[in-house]
Amino acid sequence: MSVFFVSSHASVRSGTLLSNPILDRNPQTNSFSSRIPRNSRLCSINTQGSCSTRRIISCCTETNQLVEQQESKYLFSLQNGSDIRGVAFSFDASSSSKINLTPTRVAEIAAAFARTVAKEKNKALNSISIAIGRDSRVSGELLLAASASGILSTGACSVNVGLATTPAMFMSTVTDGFEYDGAIMLTASHLPPDRNGMKFFMSSGGASKSFISSILSDAAAAFEARGSVPMEIEMEYSALDGTRAQSADFMSVYASQLVETIRNGTHIDGNDDDGMPLKGFRIVVDAGNGAGGFFASKVLQRLGADTTGSQFLDPDGRFPNHIPNPEDSDAMHSIISAVITHKADLGIIFDTDVDRSAVVDSKGGAINRNKLIALLSAIVLRETPKCTIVTDSVTSKGLKQFITARGGKHFRYKRGYKNVIDKGLELIQKGETVPLAIETSGHGAMQENYMLDDGAYLSVKILIEMVRLFRESGGTDKNGLIQILESLEEPKDEAEFRLKFKGEAVNEFSSAGKKVVQLFTQIGESIDGWSQEEENYEGMRFVVDESQAEGGSEGWILLRQSLHDPLVVLNVESSLENGVNSILRSIIPQLEQSFEDVLDFSSVRKHM
Repeated sequence: MSVFFVSSHASVRSGTLLSNPILDRNPQTNSFSSRIPRNSRLCSINTQGSCSTRRIISCCTETNQLVEQQESKYLFSLQNGSDIRGVAFSFDASSSSKINLTPTRVAEIAAAFARTVAKEKNKALNSISIAIGRDSRVSGELLLAASASGILSTGACSVNVGLATTPAMFMSTVTDGFEYDGAIMLTASHLPPDRNGMKFFMSSGGASKSFISSILSDAAAAFEARGSVPMEIEMEYSALDGTRAQSADFMSVYASQLVETIRNGTHIDGNDDDGMPLKGFRIVVDAGNGAGGFFASKVLQRLGADTTGSQFLDPDGRFPNHIPNPEDSDAMHSIISAVITHKADLGIIFDTDVDRSAVVDSKGGAINRNKLIALLSAIVLRETPKCTIVTDSVTSKGLKQFITARGGKHFRYKRGYKNVIDKGLELIQKGETVPLAIETSGHGAMQENYMLDDGAYLSVKILIEMVRLFRESGGTDKNGLIQILESLEEPKDEAEFRLKFKGEAVNEFSSAGKKVVQLFTQIGESIDGWSQEEENYEGMRFVVDESQAEGGSEGWILLRQSLHDPLVVLNVESSLENGVNSILRSIIPQLEQSFEDVLDFSSVRKHM
């Protein structure tokens, strides 16, 4: 569901003059405003033929096949699996040529989405409403106005939700009193500040890869049908038709849903806490200057929590403190430090658009990746015994043991949160009980919550468990979460390497990757103590017998192809201190001998 228009330089070469906005910073207020570079031509198409600085418009000086072909190429290059990603802004004119997610492309994509929604819902375009939200990125407000311009051009209505989270935008399609026909979230997750993107929802769920391709085809066709003239758009939402360009404070509604979920989850055994189950707990939130700051004020404080020590709650699309990413080491160090400094009972950290999260226990222990999956697995297995937990391919051996020891079934599938969630849905349709489908990145979806990957909802489940365990201890022990994870066996050593293709292999990385995995398989099968993992759905994973070494049991190594990038990914886990190197030395020299002209092994060599 996305469309993009060419950058100004490419447009000029093709005969289309398209302006790319850049940012000016006010050093006194530290705020940004958008402007059009002086050397750009900005024209609007209207009945008088005059220019307008209020609108970002592209004027076609000629219409030809080259323009159409180039635009179609740009549009489809912006697809990133099941969403859209691109460079949306430049902080200086010198790099504005890199912009490929322009306002006019965003408008075209939004228009294509509106048409598709109307078709899917079997409704007239003038009877549907599309909600639009954004994260804190500096390009967000501009692209929101562009999205609305595209939607209004079809006859549909737009609803500006403002600063929002990705899960909330889905919820706007299913919540009583709102139930928008579709929703668009403008976000690029944890990517750099100059990036942005689009995610799309209807009440049936998020967009699939094929749906995105269909939207792009629609957008390209619309561009061609107009004679290769990009549509006219407004730079500010307030300048749009107020009767059809509406606004709504849905985030307050979404926050109230989370509050009620916690109240309902903790109001058990006749406990009466006056609706303040978090009273007496200190919980710090790190929003990383993304869209998650609401969780401290609109959720935790309403439930009685002390949020002293919470940090980076204000939205700032430059992300000046750390990358909003629960997998990032600097981000995790930041929230750990806040927990320890402020003697908090729990720390919660979100990514930019709050579809991922991680937590930190009262002693400063990071609960992300395998630990986060283990904690959530323990919760759902207590609520739903003997159920299935679906994860991605790089989870640890200890996690599988943790789940099975509690009577659950671990279904280890492919990398990619969409793959994991879709597999969970597939198993549910086959009659299997799958309350949780989660990737090590922190994308976790629960069946009780529309199988929606929602970082705030995962945090809600953990908060409910924290309160339950505290009450179970008679109100004396706040370390219940730590005790749950004591039985999780963790690797003594682990590493991930992203080996990039080079030379001609870059253009043929799919076929080259298959050859690398094939040789990896052949070599691995010949190594003593190595055996293929019995159940494996991605690349090749070997179990490595380490029982001969003192204190050792087993490790594993997995090589898989990247679906979208010219590289292969190597994950290694060992039960021994510095055991990764031993595993690598068993296979890398032979691989490098065959593929040294094809793959860059420098990161592995540096580790060895």
